[in-house]
Amino acid sequence: MDRYQAMATFVRVVEAGSFSGAARLLNVGQPAVSKTIAQLENRLQVSLLIRSTHGLSPTEAGLRFYERARAAITEADEAELAARGAGAGLSGRLRVSAATTFARIHIVPMLPRFLAENPDLDIEVILDDRVIDLVSEGIDLSLRMGSLPDSAAVARRLTTGARSVLATPGYLAKAGEPQSPAALAEHEAVIYSQLPDVWSFTRDGTEISVAVRGRVRVSAAEGLRAAVLSDIGLTITSEWMFAPELASGRVKRLLLPWTLPSIDLWAVFPTGRMASAKARLFASFVQAIMGEGGSDHSPAA
Repeated sequence: MDRYQAMATFVRVVEAGSFSGAARLLNVGQPAVSKTIAQLENRLQVSLLIRSTHGLSPTEAGLRFYERARAAITEADEAELAARGAGAGLSGRLRVSAATTFARIHIVPMLPRFLAENPDLDIEVILDDRVIDLVSEGIDLSLRMGSLPDSAAVARRLTTGARSVLATPGYLAKAGEPQSPAALAEHEAVIYSQLPDVWSFTRDGTEISVAVRGRVRVSAAEGLRAAVLSDIGLTITSEWMFAPELASGRVKRLLLPWTLPSIDLWAVFPTGRMASAKARLFASFVQAIMGEGGSDHSPAA
């Protein structure tokens, strides 16, 4: 039995909490995972997992082995990368999660370049607007926007983007263009339910808060885009979400003298795990294509 493979399988079992979950992450059958763990326990002559109706959890010995195995796998990956040299690329599979609209506009179209630079690397992109559990889902890297709800997250800020009031020329032809933040109260807004209804605008040191209202409220960015592009109303959102339309003129920025709070893009890594070389490489790739440097955010002491 390959010791590296056995360690990697055990690490996946602990992180997934089940044999079936680990099997999905490893793209193998569940019997193969069960057999590998049984052989590992037999070789070590110790029980590594507690099996119950609620799933699997490591024993005290299993937890110690998990921590050492996880560190050993990370170090092995780093050693392989160093031996190859930075230009030799990486191999294996990288699992990345990102919000659907952001990934569709900014990330997926750039994947050919990333794959060309790393011909031995496969990438799986999980598109989901929800904040998902990185460990249980086997995610190597998550791209998240806005504030981080988990203060213990290990993350790297990749770039900062602008928020604006946006509308189509078609909507403005019907409703007119607002000349001040206060005028937004008289306009029909398409409201994204994951963002506040009250916004603070700043200009020359002056701040004004305005509540937007509208008959259409959506829970996903794709719905927001569809509604705005159908001339239903104006919206307040990240300019990332309408980048192609802003470039073409299909959507227009409003209230330009006024500014709204900016939005950060983060690369978030699984808590309790050292970020893999593949995950760090992809984070740097995203930072480069988004065109700005970033800073680090580590767990609070």
